[in-house]
Amino acid sequence: MRITLSLKLSAILIGAFACAPAAAPPSPATSRLTADPETRGSEVRRILSTLAADSMEGRQTGSPGAKRAATFIAREMQNIGLSPRGDSAYFQKVPFASIAAANGRQRISLLESMQGLDTIPAPSRRISYNVIGVLPGSDAALRDQVVVIGAHYDHLGIGTPVNGDSVYNGADDDASGVTTVLSIARALRQGPPPKRTILFIATTGEEQGILGTQWYVKHPALPVDKMVADMEIEMIGRPDSLAGGRGKAWLTGYDRSTMGDMLRASGIPIVADPYPQFQFFERSDNIVFARIGIPAHTLSSYNLHDDYHKPSDDIDKIDFTHVTAVINAAVKAARILADGPAPQWKEGGRPAATR
Repeated sequence: MRITLSLKLSAILIGAFACAPAAAPPSPATSRLTADPETRGSEVRRILSTLAADSMEGRQTGSPGAKRAATFIAREMQNIGLSPRGDSAYFQKVPFASIAAANGRQRISLLESMQGLDTIPAPSRRISYNVIGVLPGSDAALRDQVVVIGAHYDHLGIGTPVNGDSVYNGADDDASGVTTVLSIARALRQGPPPKRTILFIATTGEEQGILGTQWYVKHPALPVDKMVADMEIEMIGRPDSLAGGRGKAWLTGYDRSTMGDMLRASGIPIVADPYPQFQFFERSDNIVFARIGIPAHTLSSYNLHDDYHKPSDDIDKIDFTHVTAVINAAVKAARILADGPAPQWKEGGRPAATR
């Protein structure tokens, strides 16, 4: 089913956020206590179900559905009480060109600058958004250091119908990850202030070639030379027996840095990526940060299910008990990265820089 909402409504909401006050504390009406497992589970279901709804039209980069998703994420960041750090409140504009591909679909190409939009025909111009919120650090010695917690919110949009369903909802890929990022932000915001500054980012264009993150590192909200770690969350919607089942996850590139050892030593239920043959370390947003020298990994429990990049990656396939348990672990992991020693590359672990 395809539900079309008014683009005017999205424009009004984005305009409202552009005028929103920075870092207002969450009110009792908009803030939920995450210490209560039942409350957290309800919040997880609400956020994930909204992002994976048919009304988001598969969140394809540059589409009206993706704009609706970005607006929803920004509203959540505002309600949590994060400081907006985009170029327009929580939104960081990312310019794209839409190019016809051989299969008849449109391919999205990242432009070098916003001015590049003026060099292409108007029908080919696309603007999408990274959504960025910050929780400032509190420790005098560490607050200038930055930990990034991120996930991509885009997916494949509307495509070839399969069993009558043409909306590629991306519930696992990666509404589950964005839900986790927002849940971590809410938990840290309501707990003791982190020692390091935490930058929460929901990126666009990952499915098109990790484009939103490439734009971010060239136009960072906070200096990249102050970044000490990046943890991305990708596809935690279902348990993986190779990670240990429900509530367990794995970390891409585990042996490349000390991050995995740090987290595991602190009781975080993670293992090394059990699928090294698929090179997942190089296939998510973390790789862009890793190639500029920041220890960066992705937390996942993807079990190679058959719904990957299909319309059947839908909300009814999500194991919410598992998701909530992984989120609880991810909150603890984020706290360790915020307050503990900064992870370091192991010898030979840092990937080569992109030319």
